[in-house]
Amino acid sequence: MDNLLIVTTGGTIDKVYFDAKSDYQVGDPQIGRMLQELGVAFRFHVIPLLRKDSLFVDDSDRQLLRATIAAQDEACVLVTHGTDSMVETARVLAGIEGKTIVLTGALSPARFEGSDAEFNIGCAVGAVQSLPPGSYIAMNGRIWDPAKVRKNVDANRFEALQP
Repeated sequence: MDNLLIVTTGGTIDKVYFDAKSDYQVGDPQIGRMLQELGVAFRFHVIPLLRKDSLFVDDSDRQLLRATIAAQDEACVLVTHGTDSMVETARVLAGIEGKTIVLTGALSPARFEGSDAEFNIGCAVGAVQSLPPGSYIAMNGRIWDPAKVRKNVDANRFEALQP
């Protein structure tokens, strides 16, 4: 992979918290800064498409994301997304011709010490380079087929759907 398209949609990975109010807002995308600091050996292009908590990502947002990805030249695509509706979005992105699309996010903001953001992004970068075209989720150290995974909100992790 020489060139990676990154599309950001918001979610916890980009959240900024305000202690005095116990409130948050989705801030600027963190992934570009993170990849630059890590000195990655590939070019990347970031499109900051949305700044939403994934609970508020709707069908029109998903169609905009799908159209944006389809219109770009890159075959390898990484999408940062909130975890609550990541599976639904990944299912909508399935079937875009000639694209390997990996969605990832974080269970705590990238700006927090001990965040899983950097680990999840690293898994996603590895996955997007090695998987065939399709839509995937990289969370909790695994690569998931969006048709076979769910987020377990109580355990705060992704897990296989039970048959």
